[in-house]
Amino acid sequence: MAFPDDILTRDEEVVLHLHPHWVSLIVPALWTVAAMLFAVLGVFFAPGGFVQKPIQYLVLLVALGAIAYLGVLPWLRQLTTHYVVTSQRLVIREGLVTRVGRDIPLAWLVGATVQQSLFERAVGSGRLVVETAGGRGRVVLSCVPHVERVQENLAELAAPYQARGHPDFPSGDY
Repeated sequence: MAFPDDILTRDEEVVLHLHPHWVSLIVPALWTVAAMLFAVLGVFFAPGGFVQKPIQYLVLLVALGAIAYLGVLPWLRQLTTHYVVTSQRLVIREGLVTRVGRDIPLAWLVGATVQQSLFERAVGSGRLVVETAGGRGRVVLSCVPHVERVQENLAELAAPYQARGHPDFPSGDY
């Protein structure tokens, strides 16, 4: 699903458009393989006798349900999650059927922290914790690809608001 460009203002430009890192699909892929293995073992090695066919159908039905829920659904969520940095705001859109969106104007941005494990550093992924002004709180973005580059871009784009002393921007260093 593509990002809806019609939500951008006239003078707003997309700087970065990201989806969660592919590493977020490792566990769903392992669950899919496990469900396939369960299906193969259940179909070919089901106990013989009168109930063999119903058990095989039940095993196939359970395996297909597990593949859909544990494999396909996370993949669709990954495709429909958008982390977009524009020239004016951070836009987060998530959801397959029910869409959830959050926009954070760069004028409200106080800071962004990168959190990475050793594995995440190796694959180029990480968590980005975005702090906003006032009581607006924090937003945690998981499995962000090129997380350090995203943090640098946010800092560069928010710097003019801080330098101008924007009324929504609290005093202090970024």
